[in-house]
Amino acid sequence: MTAEPWPTEIRLLDDGRALRVAFDDGEAFTLSAELLRVRSPSAEVQGHSPADQKTVGGKRNVAIMTVAPVGNYAVRLDFDDMHRTGIYTWRYLRKLGETAEQSFVAYLEELKAKGLDRDRPGEK
Repeated sequence: MTAEPWPTEIRLLDDGRALRVAFDDGEAFTLSAELLRVRSPSAEVQGHSPADQKTVGGKRNVAIMTVAPVGNYAVRLDFDDMHRTGIYTWRYLRKLGETAEQSFVAYLEELKAKGLDRDRPGEK
């Protein structure tokens, strides 16, 4: 059994508009605060089942205020819209980094289908 990649760097960029995560296998990802916020692993966004998952609009200009360690397996990101309940595990950050482009395209499609946009707050 091989160990999962371990983060070697977690750094806020662009006044909190992005988060860079580098791993010990050489992979590194720069994730927008918007993507991290709208794909938060929190129950508030993910719900307790796939049917409960929310699409959150109006987060184009959201920023990350702080990155707080959670044990040795994750971080909590505090956003300037006061969202702070998501626990981002190393595995989740890695997966989001690997699928960021597809995830963002899917998010844009969800917004359009639900009559939401990136600039006006709203949830459906």
